[in-house]
Amino acid sequence: MIYSVKVIEHFMSPQNAYSMPDADAEGSFGDPSCGDALTFYLKIKDNYIQEISYLVFGCVASIATSSMTSVLAKGKSLDEALKITEEDVIEALDGLPENKVHCSNLGVSALRNAINNYFKANRTEDA
Repeated sequence: MIYSVKVIEHFMSPQNAYSMPDADAEGSFGDPSCGDALTFYLKIKDNYIQEISYLVFGCVASIATSSMTSVLAKGKSLDEALKITEEDVIEALDGLPENKVHCSNLGVSALRNAINNYFKANRTEDA
């Protein structure tokens, strides 16, 4: 199995990997077939992701895709972040081995869950 240089970089030095106890929102996703699990934490200001972090349990590809997803989402509006796709993550990592493509779903799904949880918790009466 050959990983790209970017995958190895994000695996060896994951970006934004830490817990955030005072997060405005969090969302998790797991893949029961391989045992990987991920939780994203978001700090949101004026509908923009000001700070993002995560805790991940998984393989090289899961760690790298979680890291890259956080990099892609940081600083974006919530609507922009919801549009991040698995293909965006894979492309930003210069590809993934075919049997690891499903790992990109982990980051995107956990990010969407966190954003949707934020919307649910902050829904206003007139919205």
